[in-house]
Amino acid sequence: MNYTLNQLQIFLRIVKTKSVTKAAEELHLTQPAVSIQLKNFQDQFDIPLTEVIGRKIHITDFGNEIAESAESIINQVNEINFKTLAYKRQLTGRLKLSVVSTGKYVMPYFLSEFMSKHEGIELKMDVTNKSKVIESLENNEVDFALVSIIPNSIQIEQLDLLQNKLYMVGNNHLALKKHIPTRELFKNLPIIFREKGSGTRQIMESFFNRNNISVLKKIELTSNEVVKQSILAGLGYSIMPLIGIRNELHSNELKIIPIKGLPIKTTWSLIWLKGKKLSPVAKSFIEYLSKEKNRIIHEKFSWYEQY
Repeated sequence: MNYTLNQLQIFLRIVKTKSVTKAAEELHLTQPAVSIQLKNFQDQFDIPLTEVIGRKIHITDFGNEIAESAESIINQVNEINFKTLAYKRQLTGRLKLSVVSTGKYVMPYFLSEFMSKHEGIELKMDVTNKSKVIESLENNEVDFALVSIIPNSIQIEQLDLLQNKLYMVGNNHLALKKHIPTRELFKNLPIIFREKGSGTRQIMESFFNRNNISVLKKIELTSNEVVKQSILAGLGYSIMPLIGIRNELHSNELKIIPIKGLPIKTTWSLIWLKGKKLSPVAKSFIEYLSKEKNRIIHEKFSWYEQY
């Protein structure tokens, strides 16, 4: 046997994703590179680790057992690295975050300095929609979640970070040039929604219901980036978080449409389960944010106050 740590990591990711393509995407490798490493790893065993039926890869029982051992080996290697750094009196461990999709424009700015100061910390950040973020928090799979709508289904503690502002946005060529009464505006206006489970969608639907507005032309898309590109292409309009459209506003590709009742304002908050015993890394991160968040907001988000 002459397998490498890299091969173990690649095989484990294939097992978890059930796909060579997805594993390659998550590892930021090409699909051929992952396939070659999988073949080299499989060639060291007399018993198949995987089998392909149709175009789908399946993990054999033996393959699942090897995956369990691979995960154990990788964890032990990580522990060795952590102990080495700890011996040097450096903060070590894992920091696990789940972030709502538009939070990807926020969270990295509150992480970068902290991570650079503590090289022994391993960061895992999952970016997904609100319902999956809350699910991962409920299952205690993460240390913290970043949300703009506080869930009422679980008891949490929170640290508020940044105000979230949502405006009606349109392509600069199609954007309305004059103020029109809100209800009249939406009679023929194609409105783009995020998918069900999205916090932005929840905010939009609440706004329409609160103002007794009927949306006759509705489009549903599954990511903030796709919504933005669709607006740029002239497919429709949407209520979007200001945080994700900075460059397009500055380049005059997108335009904020003035509508009574907008912007909607919420708050980006880092939340964690009430009573959770925070790891030294998680505790240190909260202490860092409590001390430095105002400075970070001033340095990284001063443009935000122009709107």
